[in-house]
Amino acid sequence: MNPKTIRILLADDHEVVRRGLRALLETHAGWEVCGEATDGRAAVELVQTLAPDIVVMDIGMPQLNGFDATRQILESRRGIEVLVLSMHESEQFVREVIGAGARGYVLKSDAGRDLVAAVEALLRRETFFSARVATSVQASALRVAGPKRPSLRPAGGLTRREREVLQLLAEGRANKAVAKELGISVKTAETHRARIMRKLEMKSLADMVRYAIRNGFIEA
Repeated sequence: MNPKTIRILLADDHEVVRRGLRALLETHAGWEVCGEATDGRAAVELVQTLAPDIVVMDIGMPQLNGFDATRQILESRRGIEVLVLSMHESEQFVREVIGAGARGYVLKSDAGRDLVAAVEALLRRETFFSARVATSVQASALRVAGPKRPSLRPAGGLTRREREVLQLLAEGRANKAVAKELGISVKTAETHRARIMRKLEMKSLADMVRYAIRNGFIEA
């Protein structure tokens, strides 16, 4: 009997990065890249149609960031694993990734060395963190999380929809464009915007953009 082929979905908005990741992964016997997504929302949709075993997820993507895409994927599909790739070593980012439910975090600068090992670890239902972030974050984060998958509850007091609206607004979308993208009314989009600003004590769109950059919703 032939062993099962491991199906991997790549989610990154840079074609050159996806090409490099595909080349690394497909040198491993029995692994195939079954699809590629250029934004977080496409990644969520492709998971439903392609049913990959592993998603390799960038954090800073348009329309839906990697944190929230990870939450939605893990809430909607059992048995899947998400490996997050990032250029950021920030402990805050790693804690957000763990809170989203991902078991792995690899720095893009370390992908050539760590990517295959990280995927192998996740397939064994183990965790994997790049060495430069593991020492400062892994032990304390996993002590809090325990042996079970961490809570998927978003941080910051915002609902999932509010986080989606926040990202789109920070990317420069008008209320009408946000409403169209999310399939809601303009009035509902405006209500979400007002709630976000009240919850985060913001006074302007500039405050929202700064918050989005600082918390990894968008890249500067």
